[in-house]
Amino acid sequence: MLCGTSFSGKSTVARVLASRLGATVVSLDEINERRGLWGGDGIPVEEWVRTHELASDEVRGLLASGTSVIVDDTSSPRFLRDGWRSLAAAAGARFTLIYVDVDHATVRRRRAANQADPHRRDVTDAVLDQHLADFEPPQPDENAVRVNSADDLQHLTI
Repeated sequence: MLCGTSFSGKSTVARVLASRLGATVVSLDEINERRGLWGGDGIPVEEWVRTHELASDEVRGLLASGTSVIVDDTSSPRFLRDGWRSLAAAAGARFTLIYVDVDHATVRRRRAANQADPHRRDVTDAVLDQHLADFEPPQPDENAVRVNSADDLQHLTI
């Protein structure tokens, strides 16, 4: 399970881990795109609930088939992480929380680079500001593995 703000590098970490572990990535952003939703514009809570239901169903199916899964999502607030933890336990799967922790200045630099790329979709100022203000980082009792980038994974044992 990945956790981190937008533009923290979660998707990059997910791809590196998936390759290393032979796992399948379930991205909530990709599920939203398939549904015709774009988080950068803001998505109503009821639509996020539906996206989480679809992602949970997908993860359950993959785990039932013996496939390792990496969930790529901001995973904030904590109750979402707790829900994924419970889903893994019910499936008899090991759960590891990886917190991709980058500072807000880095997030804003990455967003600016994203805005300069005509092939990338933007995130509105209001959506990003609210997201950064509301993000709930993992607490000590969650035993998250903290990384700052995909490079940190070279020395990580999972």
